[in-house]
Amino acid sequence: MRLTQSWLTEVLQAGTPGWSASTEEIDAGFVRVGFEIEEIDVYPEITGPLVIGRVAAIEELTEFKKPIRFCQVEVGEDAPRDIVCGARNFTEGDLVVVALPGAVLPGDFAIAARKTYGKTSDGMICSVTELGVGNDHSGILVLAPGTAEPGADAREVLGLTDAVIEVNVTPDRGYAFSMRGLGRELASAFAVPFVDPADQVSEPAAGPGEPWPVSLDAQSLARSYTARLIEGLDPTAATPWWIVKRLLAAGIRPISAIVDVTNYVMIELGQPLHAFDADTITGAITVRPAQPGETLETLDGLTRTLDPEDVVIADDSGPIALAGVMGGAATEVTGTTTRVLLESANFDAVRVFRTGKRHKLSSEAAKRYERQVDPQIAPIASHRAAALITAIAGGSVAGPLASAVAPAAPVPVVPIDPALPDTIAGVSYPAGTTAARLREVGCTVDGADPLQVTPPSWRPDLRQPADLVEEVLRLEGLEDIPAVLPAAPGGTGLSPRQRRRRAVGIALATDGFIEVLPYPFMPADVFDSWGLPDDDPRRQTVKVLNPLEADRPELNTTLLPGLLEMAARNIARGNRDLSLYAIGQVVLGGTQGPAVPALDVTRRLSPEEQAALDASLPDQPVHVGVVLTGLREPAGPWGKGRPAEAADAFEAARTIAAAAGVDLTLVADQHLPWHPGRCARLEVDGAVVGHAGELHPAVLDRTGLPARLCAVELNLDALPLREVLPSPRVSPFPAVLQDVNVVVADEVPAQRVLDALREGAGELLEAIELFDVFTGEQVGAGNKSLTFALTFRAADRTLTEDEGTAAKLAAVEHAAVAVGARLR
Repeated sequence: MRLTQSWLTEVLQAGTPGWSASTEEIDAGFVRVGFEIEEIDVYPEITGPLVIGRVAAIEELTEFKKPIRFCQVEVGEDAPRDIVCGARNFTEGDLVVVALPGAVLPGDFAIAARKTYGKTSDGMICSVTELGVGNDHSGILVLAPGTAEPGADAREVLGLTDAVIEVNVTPDRGYAFSMRGLGRELASAFAVPFVDPADQVSEPAAGPGEPWPVSLDAQSLARSYTARLIEGLDPTAATPWWIVKRLLAAGIRPISAIVDVTNYVMIELGQPLHAFDADTITGAITVRPAQPGETLETLDGLTRTLDPEDVVIADDSGPIALAGVMGGAATEVTGTTTRVLLESANFDAVRVFRTGKRHKLSSEAAKRYERQVDPQIAPIASHRAAALITAIAGGSVAGPLASAVAPAAPVPVVPIDPALPDTIAGVSYPAGTTAARLREVGCTVDGADPLQVTPPSWRPDLRQPADLVEEVLRLEGLEDIPAVLPAAPGGTGLSPRQRRRRAVGIALATDGFIEVLPYPFMPADVFDSWGLPDDDPRRQTVKVLNPLEADRPELNTTLLPGLLEMAARNIARGNRDLSLYAIGQVVLGGTQGPAVPALDVTRRLSPEEQAALDASLPDQPVHVGVVLTGLREPAGPWGKGRPAEAADAFEAARTIAAAAGVDLTLVADQHLPWHPGRCARLEVDGAVVGHAGELHPAVLDRTGLPARLCAVELNLDALPLREVLPSPRVSPFPAVLQDVNVVVADEVPAQRVLDALREGAGELLEAIELFDVFTGEQVGAGNKSLTFALTFRAADRTLTEDEGTAAKLAAVEHAAVAVGARLR
């Protein structure tokens, strides 16, 4: 919100005549009450003669490529000055600002008499851009008649010793998008009385005409709609400089007296208004939802197809404006408008927000409606605008104010202990501070203990005691609250779950994986690209009511979407050899209990309340996910490197299980998005805890990922929890190493062979590892050769080779019976 320093001073002088403050003091004042100043723009200094001039005569020079005007301008001297100007937005008799020779404008632009276009130009007629008070490039600055006499010092007339202060208004403080709101805050900062500008407005006298018929459709959710007819206006009337200056400071381009007034009152009181050309309206005004198929050409010249959720202002011909967002081109106020229908209304914040997003429209009005506008200010703003319009452009109010008001919800009364701010802040404030500060922000305070507080209509954010406490502490000064760190209790170390999570992360990192943090929200169509059936449990998601991104409305039920997106992003940037892992929570829809009402946060929850709160939440287990693509073993002098394959995913799963201290079994399975022939189901004690392997080629193709990409996902919370993770046992006796090569049928999983060998080898077997798989004519069609490395060790003695060989043969014999294995 951008406002001039002089306007802020004027508002506070209404309650304290003679009050003043420097720019730096105003800056500090806003900071004291919790507002941040984004920028302070001091109007640039202009030296030399800068005066008000009156255009006495204009001669059009047509012999050049662009139209040029040779003007005679009265500047309070004996004779007019000859000035050449290319602007065309002024006529004879207009008051303008003239920089005479010797003046230096912003940008070190010195003015001198010079010959141009065959004429001598003895000065320059200035625009607001050239004066450094705005960014309007549409033409030179034309002042309203009677602003000043020719020759007057333009610096004094225009107030060019001013500054523009930009205040950062947070989304929860919509009332502060107005001089009314910021003036109240500044008055609190300087402890001076505040006179509400709304209280100074009186209803203008109205003619004998009938009020324009208006109505509200309940489905529009609008709170109120007012309209009043003003007739006999002068469409050529110029907007007074004091309004133009404040609009330029706010970043709003002046257009015409009528439109400028509506924008000015919006900045002053925070109530958006809109002016319709009354001669273009047919019949009664209705605020209603748009009908399917309706269209509207808005003021930006685009024809928009409306959605039934859009709220429109309509007459008998159809929609004439998007409620709270933008007016329609057909009813726009133009240079010939003499009758205006002035709208002042209160629309639903959510409907305005969604309409603006849907149509990609942003406006100053919408910015305020989205943050909720004071529902009681609409008729007052209409009174103020009508009085200004008739004072500037003439005319008269043709009839009484037309008004349609929806039933209002009761205003909540918030009880609060007057000592609660002291308790929360740890500061002893003087007696009566709570009531006094709440009255400063506009609350009605009754009672004594507790106080019964009725928030003002412009503060919809004050709904509970915590909100009121924040107001008291903010106005008393957050910087005065001491920062005292609580004493840290004695540590108990990591919990078993934390130790397991850390052990898994360390094991994967040691194995060459890089930890990443995938996005917690899923793309809306990710499961369709995977081809998951409709009844797949992963489709039971939890939707976010107000997602950060419209195309990511759901929380993750699996880590894979986020990991695959991170892989795609890295690959797109040339990083093709990836070994990524993530450990994080997923959210399983359909597992939460009933909703829990708001709990008292000023005390510790009871066991029953804590249990109910936990039961209301969806299940959120911790998963660990792994993605591998490109080379798993890098290329170098030793060779071309080895690409990642399904066996690497299986080994990553075993690494996770070993770090968690559990025995993992891999079973061949079919589970999207994994490849049906290269997927393993991960089991612990017969329970499925995850899947690993190579992803389905069709899924990789649809998602733009490289072929043969492998992945693992395992539910860490589904693993049996060991209070103490197993530590390695180091034996003082040497091991006996044996290799065994067995032949089995192709369809026999290697895991079953390994399990059979382990079972048959007995207690002397310390470790077994598959290190080679071979198929070919040497082992016969339909067979494969598996080579295992076996490590035997005794805890109490040194094993002999014969003992190791006997154990190996026993393992092979058992495997022959269990899986049909034979020695190669």
